[in-house]
Amino acid sequence: MSEIKVNKISPRVACGTTTLGDSGDTFTIPAGVSITNSGTASGFGSTGEVSWVTTKKTATFTATAGEGYFCDTSSSAFTINLPAGTAGNSFAVADYTNTFQTNGLTISPNGSQKIGGVNADVTLTTEGQSAYFVYVDDTEGWKNVIDSTSNITGTTYITATGGTPSQDGDFEIRTFTGPGTFAVSGLASNPVNNVVDYLVIGGGGNGAGGSSGDPQGGGGGGAGGFRTSACTYSGPPLAAPAGITVTATSFPITVGGAGGGSSALGISSAAGGGGSGGCGTNGSAGGSGGGPKQGPSASAGNTPPVSPPQGNPSASAAPGNRGSGGGGAGQAGCAQDGGDGAPNAITGSNVTRAGGGGGGGTPSGGGGSGGTGGGGPAGNAGVGGNPSPTANSGSGGGGTGNNFGPGGGGTGSSGIVIIRYKFQN
Repeated sequence: MSEIKVNKISPRVACGTTTLGDSGDTFTIPAGVSITNSGTASGFGSTGEVSWVTTKKTATFTATAGEGYFCDTSSSAFTINLPAGTAGNSFAVADYTNTFQTNGLTISPNGSQKIGGVNADVTLTTEGQSAYFVYVDDTEGWKNVIDSTSNITGTTYITATGGTPSQDGDFEIRTFTGPGTFAVSGLASNPVNNVVDYLVIGGGGNGAGGSSGDPQGGGGGGAGGFRTSACTYSGPPLAAPAGITVTATSFPITVGGAGGGSSALGISSAAGGGGSGGCGTNGSAGGSGGGPKQGPSASAGNTPPVSPPQGNPSASAAPGNRGSGGGGAGQAGCAQDGGDGAPNAITGSNVTRAGGGGGGGTPSGGGGSGGTGGGGPAGNAGVGGNPSPTANSGSGGGGTGNNFGPGGGGTGSSGIVIIRYKFQN
């Protein structure tokens, strides 16, 4: 065997590459290290580094010392068969799709060799796990020197469509003023951010009018039921529950018109009660109660009952033959005036909604005012006034009075559904 001893091999000019041998030749370096002309190295005996194979593995295979593998067990579990290990060899694995907890990855040693001192298979079953092994000696075999049971991923947030979108900082708001679908197509990586806030208001009740020749005013309509979650509610009087955790599915949204209920995400808000047009009779119960026309008592709110209450009762009989005010989300009706609505900042601005309608007036006395938040004001006898409530506020219509001809009360306002969730950081 010939031998050449030099300190350095350099190209003839400082602009090229020195080639050792021809294609296919193999040069053997002492200590068992081989490098082929094609660039493949073997026998180095890894001392802490692996070369990662970026083509994912999806089925049973035999590992090569010095390599790391991304293992996809989303379809099924499989096995890595290890090669015969020598001191210093290493290999590594990582959970490619975060599914080891569903379909485990089994690692099987070669022959009588061991993993952590035991000649037996091991199975990785922790979501997002990665592990790094080094062959130490025949006593311990492959030793796990690095084990990560955490999985660092990019942060994602809810992705959804439906309604009219708007933003408040890092939050997306979806507003529904009519029937629709809140369609969630993607979820947040942090479960906390899969909780959405909501405001669900039913349609307001209609106000009532006086009949021909009747000097008494009709009752104002009650506000639709008002239900909201804690994170967005910004004022009295309602306590509020936590938001709702959503899944990647479609949620039907119902928005009630006058006298109709609204629903979303499993939350239902009742329609407001209608005002009474018959002398000496109560209005109807509802989310908030409709005002009576000289009725013996107030009409009930929070019907059907929920906790916290979705509304308030109407006023009882108003003085001077006037119609009584309907209940509002934040306050019961008071004499001929509609009860005030309730404030809420789900859109980023504090807005009051769901006021009660004012009771109708008489020839000798004016009607009541609508409650704050859009309650319809009353019309006087023979005048009709402007008893319509604010659109999509869930407010009750105002009552009217009529001494010389038919007079119709104001139509209740349609309800509204608003959903709020974090969509960025």
